[in-house]
Order: sequence, then structure tokens, then C-alpha cells
Amino acid sequence: MQGHIHKRVHTGKNGQQTTRWYVVVDVGMAVDGRRRQKWHGGFRTRKEAEIARAKLVDDLHTGSYVVPGRLTLAEWVRDSWLPMTEGRVKPSTFHSYRQNMEIHVLPVLGSKPLQQLTVMMLNALYARLQSEGSGHGALSAKTVRYIHTIIHKALEDAVDAGLAAKNVADRAKPPRPSRRSTRDVGSWEAPELAQFLASVRGTRLEAVWRLAAMTGMRRGEVLGLRWADVDLGAARLSVRHAVVAVAYDVIESTPKSHNARVIDLDSETVELLRAHQQQQTKEREEWAQDYQDRDLIAAREDGSPIHPHSFSQSFVRLVRRADLRTIRLHDLRHTHATLALKAGVPVKVISERLGHESPAFTLKQYAHIIPGMQAAAAALVAELIKEQGDAA
Repeated sequence: MQGHIHKRVHTGKNGQQTTRWYVVVDVGMAVDGRRRQKWHGGFRTRKEAEIARAKLVDDLHTGSYVVPGRLTLAEWVRDSWLPMTEGRVKPSTFHSYRQNMEIHVLPVLGSKPLQQLTVMMLNALYARLQSEGSGHGALSAKTVRYIHTIIHKALEDAVDAGLAAKNVADRAKPPRPSRRSTRDVGSWEAPELAQFLASVRGTRLEAVWRLAAMTGMRRGEVLGLRWADVDLGAARLSVRHAVVAVAYDVIESTPKSHNARVIDLDSETVELLRAHQQQQTKEREEWAQDYQDRDLIAAREDGSPIHPHSFSQSFVRLVRRADLRTIRLHDLRHTHATLALKAGVPVKVISERLGHESPAFTLKQYAHIIPGMQAAAAALVAELIKEQGDAA
């Protein structure tokens, strides 16, 4: 199949004639047995048409040819991509995809035919989001880059479905997040954490707050932890579940890394969990048939799950009441990691406790801690060499 070129002369309302050149290629057989042909054009010169014909024929031979269509980005995303994606990702991830598409992408590019999207269109969108946003203020570079990731996924699936010849997002240039972001991670020093734990002593959720501080678990993992996942005798727990908020609704999910992990517990945390378990037994008896027994460690008095937003707000109030330096609830996780690093815990162990994808990721995340530890390391090495020298 080589394709062929057609010349057409169009006459305008004023009688002026213009010549256009078209490339016609066979794209298979219809159900009734007739040839299916597609016209491409019109080009101003025969040379332009010849160049286009060569590319179209090559695409047909290599299997990368896509039949021209008028399917818009909004139609693809709303009618096909989002329904197809919903069953493949976590509910919270799907909600994020849909929200970002509806708020930031489709109002600007939704009416564009899928096959007419360009790199320049995407770059213009990213620049606009970073400078103006979508009616609620400018977006950070990190957020814009995440939106780019969503667009890339949607267009990649369109390519796989044969609806687009290429993923224009491959060549787009989303902004790079600031390198300062990892250094701006908030965390407490050991005395501050000790002060916080002392301030929550005797409260109903004392064991839960200590669990969050001493394990580095994520908020959803703490709220989703069940008694069935804890072995108090062996002083360890398994992270298998998470409680997350999707459009403010509380749902049960899986850990961010998708894989369960085991975390060892210190003796004081174990004792507090034993006391907390006894307290929950009393609450179960008091609420009787109205108790919602979901086996959750972090639960309300009636056994129902604690809303993630409410848990974060409680942390803010506790920090303010303890007159401590303000950090986010998620920063308890960073506090655990930084204190473990400073205590000399191997990076591999810290990575396993946090559920990171690899020790390399942990090192990258907390690289700002390492320089401050080098002086002590240098002194230790020097002392070791000195001792060996003295012994000789």
C-alpha cells in the first residue's frame, strides 16, 4: 500500500480558486467487504502532500497509524479513561485523578481533539497553573508536576487504545520541584518529642499518639491498624491496612507501598497498647449492641473509625496546648526517621520501618541530616585508629 495523492481545486464565494492536495490511504476493509479509505489534507503544495504520504505509508507498515478522529480530551477522559482507571488504582488516587482533571485540565484543554494536542498546549497549561492556578491561587511546582503525571497516564492509555499516534506529554516540560523541599521537612528534636509524649500522658489516645511517634507509620496506617495485626507478646505489628478520606468519606484501603511490612515495638509502647486494649474492652461493654467493632486500635468510643482530618486537627490542638514548635502530623514520621538516623540506626532498617521503596529513597529524603552526623563519624574513626595505634 503506497497511498495516492489527489488534487482538488476549491472555488470561493468571490470566485477565487485555491488548489489543495490530499493523501488517500487504505486502512482496511469494512464489514461489507469494501475498502476503507481515509483522506488527509489539504496541503498547499504537492511536495507537502508527498512528504505526508511517505510518513502515512510508513506508519501503516509499522502499525503506528491512527485513524483520524475528533474525539476530544474531555470525552476520552470522562467517558473512557476514568472509568477504565477506577478499578486499577486506590480510591484516593482515583479521586485525585478526577479532581485534578476536572478542576485544572479539562476546563482549558478538554475541548481539544485528542489527536490535535501539542507540547506547546501542555507547556502553556503548566505555566498558567503555576502563575495563576484555576481560580484558587497559583499552584506549586510539585502540584503542577503531579498534574503532568496524570495527563501523561491518560495520553499513554490513549496511545495504547489506538486513539493517538504519540504521547505529546513525553516531550512536555513540567516545572521541577524546588530542591529545598526535602530540606524543609519539619521534625522535632528528641526533647520536643519527649515533651509531646509527656503532654498526652493519661489521655484516651495516649497509646495511639505514641504509636505514631515511635513507629514512623503514616496517618492512614495508624488509623487502619487492627488488633489482629499486632502481636504484643512478640512486640511487633504488621502494617496491612489504612484508613483514608476520599471526598471526606472514610474508606478502608491498603498501605501506600501496597506491601505489608513488619515493625518492631519498644516495651513502653507495648505496655500502653495493653492498657488501651483494656480500655476498649470497657467501652465495648458500655456501648453494648451499639458498639461498632471493626477491630481498630485507633477508634472512637463506639468503635467507629476516626476521621483522618479529625485526627490531624486533634494533633494540632495537642501541639498548641503543649506549647511546642508547630509541625504537621506527618512530621511525626519525619521525626522518627531523623532521630533514628542520628541514633545510628542503619538506613536499611529505617527504610523498612517507614515502608520506603528502597534505602536509596530514604537516603535521598533525609540527605540533609547526614552532613550534621559526619563530625561524630570522623571523631569515631579517628578514635578507633588512635586506639589501634596505642595498642601497637
